[in-house]
Amino acid sequence: MKESLGLEGKAAIVTGGGAAGDGIGNGRAAAIMLARAGARVLVVDRFLDLAENTVGMIEAEGGEAVAHQADLGHEDECQGMVAAAMERFGRLDVLDNNVGISSKGSVVEEGREAWEQVMRVNVESVFLASKYAVPAMIESGDGGAIVNIASTAAIRPRGMTAYSTSKGAMMSLTRAMAVDHGADGIRVNCILPGAIHTPRLFHRGMTDEARERRRKASLLGIEGEGWDVGRTVLYLCSEWARYVTGQCLVVDGGMNLTTRPRGSGVEERRGGALA
Repeated sequence: MKESLGLEGKAAIVTGGGAAGDGIGNGRAAAIMLARAGARVLVVDRFLDLAENTVGMIEAEGGEAVAHQADLGHEDECQGMVAAAMERFGRLDVLDNNVGISSKGSVVEEGREAWEQVMRVNVESVFLASKYAVPAMIESGDGGAIVNIASTAAIRPRGMTAYSTSKGAMMSLTRAMAVDHGADGIRVNCILPGAIHTPRLFHRGMTDEARERRRKASLLGIEGEGWDVGRTVLYLCSEWARYVTGQCLVVDGGMNLTTRPRGSGVEERRGGALA
């Protein structure tokens, strides 16, 4: 007998839910997986056409989703995103915070403006989206689940200091929110993806050699895909994870367990080849 994930009829927001072309990024995969489990999904992206592509994929499988354009670096747009979900679905049960940008240099090399932008997009967007999502979840009456997408760069920095710092802040924010809102029945967890081959990477360009190095870096000898992150989001939002909160789950094929000297593969890292 098939066991329910407990997401039928629930409503979810997936930020950063678009992706270039037909590619499967972390947000798009999460949106599709949640819809397959019966959730209705507000797919949010800064570029409406990318969100609409994801909605088309969900609708082609018989799921329910709607595209919403928002720049989550602005508080009013975070508030409007949650309001749109409540107006469309009448409730909110799931928030997948998936937006993020990278950085390049050390504290010496990074400019203050670039540093502040990384913190605003990667950390403040989670704060603002959750600020409005939590009351909506409480109003909906069945608790909820929030998943924040960080990175293994938070626990294994590799020369992208602002990015690594922002992702570490997301881990701390996850734990604090779990403590703050556990009594409301809201679970808050975090995913730390490793080297995931996403549209954002291959549309920027990646050599076959670089991609093969990434695959070999996995202890399992396989390449990470957006689906790996999407399935983890699904688990953490489902009834199967009803007793899991405040956790930071690494999804990287074991890469963080291996030692790689700082300075190896610098060109690959600074070219944005790692997730």
